[in-house]
Amino acid sequence: MLDVANEREVDGDLFLQDIGQGFGFRPGTFDGAISISVIQWLCNADKKCNNPYRRLARFFGTLYTSLARGARAVFQFYPENDHQVQMITSAALKAGFTGGIVVDYPNSAKARKTFLCLFAGQRDGQTQALPQGLSGEEGGIAGGIQFESRRVDDRASVRKGKRKGIKDKEWIQNKKEQMRKKGDKKVANDSKFTGRKRRPKF
Repeated sequence: MLDVANEREVDGDLFLQDIGQGFGFRPGTFDGAISISVIQWLCNADKKCNNPYRRLARFFGTLYTSLARGARAVFQFYPENDHQVQMITSAALKAGFTGGIVVDYPNSAKARKTFLCLFAGQRDGQTQALPQGLSGEEGGIAGGIQFESRRVDDRASVRKGKRKGIKDKEWIQNKKEQMRKKGDKKVANDSKFTGRKRRPKF
């Protein structure tokens, strides 16, 4: 992603960093923070040296310091279970944040979204309240996006049950030809057995 950003000559500074090791920004640098599908990975112990509780504490502690007073931070994430939600929330509150969890479409498997909405203190005595989560039906509209429970497939051949076999002999031979053109030396030779269906007991 950083390479693509460099190619497009985006404005601002770019850097690569493990958020579990915290940030080195000056206090009060930012007025807000947004994260999409990231913080749930801090709950995993991929290495022996990775302690989820310490990584979460380091992340939220340094983030709180780098935010200006009254700033907001919003994290959309996909928790595996309630324990991860508790870990993340408690780490944020211990760092000094206020706020909580907001869930859009809690009864929908497809449209459900979990947000951690945090406030870094108060500005000029203003009280900040959590936003209300969207709670419409699964078929409702949220932000111009239509969520539906049924699967839409506009391929006529599939609807009529005339789907062509994907891995038939012709498909396999075409795939082999493509691989040969790419210079792949591990392509098996064609034979009378290419694409042949096997008996149930092979």
